[in-house]
Amino acid sequence: MKSPQPRGPLGAAVLDALTAAAPRTDAPADDRLVQAARRAVEHSTDLLTDEDVQLTLFVLYELHYAGVEGVDEAWEWAPDLLRARAVLEEAFERELRHRVTVPDGVTADRRAVADTLFALTAPTPGPSLSRYVGRQATDEQLHELLVHRSLYQLKEADPHTWAVPRLAGAAKAALVEIQADEYGGGAPDRMHSALFARTMQGVGLEPTFGRYVEDVPAVTLAAVNAMSLLGLHRRLRGAIAGHLAAFEMTSSLPNRLYGDGFRRHGYGDDVTEYFDEHVEADAVHEQIAGRDLAGGLAEQEPELVPDILFGACVCLFLDDLVAAHLVGAWERGESSLRVAA
Repeated sequence: MKSPQPRGPLGAAVLDALTAAAPRTDAPADDRLVQAARRAVEHSTDLLTDEDVQLTLFVLYELHYAGVEGVDEAWEWAPDLLRARAVLEEAFERELRHRVTVPDGVTADRRAVADTLFALTAPTPGPSLSRYVGRQATDEQLHELLVHRSLYQLKEADPHTWAVPRLAGAAKAALVEIQADEYGGGAPDRMHSALFARTMQGVGLEPTFGRYVEDVPAVTLAAVNAMSLLGLHRRLRGAIAGHLAAFEMTSSLPNRLYGDGFRRHGYGDDVTEYFDEHVEADAVHEQIAGRDLAGGLAEQEPELVPDILFGACVCLFLDDLVAAHLVGAWERGESSLRVAA
């Protein structure tokens, strides 16, 4: 990913550090980045929509994925950088736990956990992003949808894959089964990230990961950052499993409507294949994720039940937050992007 322009003093400090020479292992601790992170958190009025915090966190997480162009790979494990990231992560997690309502009293039983997840993710009759896209989104708004989704979909599955070495037995097998489909079952051109790239190409957008990071607002970055937060920490393995379960359980029907929205504007199979693939695949995945992954993990490690449900609720809460931003902007006749893509 190309290094984006900072959106505040924290980002400026971090990106300035990343452009320097590789960090020395024998260098003394430098508290400047930690102090910048603390100031950013203290001055933020809403961490989930804070442009400086969320973009900086996104860049820091990308060091653990494919990296940032022009940044020495040694920065991935630089202690000063990790300490600054920890300040942001602690505040981010605290904010999520404060704002997300998690069901309590759910027993560590496969059926009870699965039933709770299916109840949480059941379709509702009210307004939704997918219904808006399916029925009335303009062609320009469809392009914006793809821009927002590109920050996750072009590396689809990767944040959840961090959980593979942290699970065991039936839960691990269930996760691997889901992820194998996401990665195309061994066929590179069938990887879901590759399908999404073809969708972007089909509407005239560039399918390079991070190409549109400058255009997306903090709320979209927050939804992606939450996956990395949950996936990168072993103590949150229950939460990333619950997040994936909710993600899969809320995918099939919306993707049908997304596909309908693009077909309504005359796009062909080269554009809709990604959505159509998910209609079928995720109808199967939701059962595996809810019963075998989340439910199986609950029985293996009963103490993880609250975190499994927390991860699911984080997924739903942030999806709703992003959807409200997009639909709200579109209904006002405005762009949902920071800069037109």
